[in-house]
Amino acid sequence: MPPRRTDGPDPGQAPYFVRPEGRGRNVSNPAAPRGRTTTARAGSPSAPRPRRTRPPRLTVRGGVLLIVLFSFAGTMIANLTSTPAAPGIAFTVACLATAAMVRPGDLLSLSVSPPIAYFVAVVAAESVLAAGNDGFGRMLVLGLASRLAEVAPWLFLGTALVLVIAVFRGLPGNLRTLGDELNGRK
Repeated sequence: MPPRRTDGPDPGQAPYFVRPEGRGRNVSNPAAPRGRTTTARAGSPSAPRPRRTRPPRLTVRGGVLLIVLFSFAGTMIANLTSTPAAPGIAFTVACLATAAMVRPGDLLSLSVSPPIAYFVAVVAAESVLAAGNDGFGRMLVLGLASRLAEVAPWLFLGTALVLVIAVFRGLPGNLRTLGDELNGRK
């Protein structure tokens, strides 16, 4: 890796995150070099094109909520249909979706959240399923223990998938930034 600059921008230069030419390439002539502006004539073939929109991004809160909702739904479906793999499949699908859709700046927070989110979903689902029984506490503890035992391989798979996808989407940069902030370099 090339060494990173620890000092600020050169005198008279904007920081790396500020584009001195404006907000991107010139819309009227995308092939024009940066810094030169051209205007499109009315009715010319180089009239402004509509901007491409980016796909929607989730915040880490939205991603964790998605994991909780999918896991809760999978646990309820597993109880109704006697399909023990339903919560694990739902959890893994939710992990894949959130790792692909969460904002790159939130990857560090998301990478530690899936097991906690699954636990919250299972506690909620087992509380709903144990409600109204005489031994609520006993039913809740037994339901939690059995559900966590049967879904453990899926938990490892979903969490590993989140980490692998996050590494390719920029997790190492987030870790460097966190290290720099903790060491007072930024």
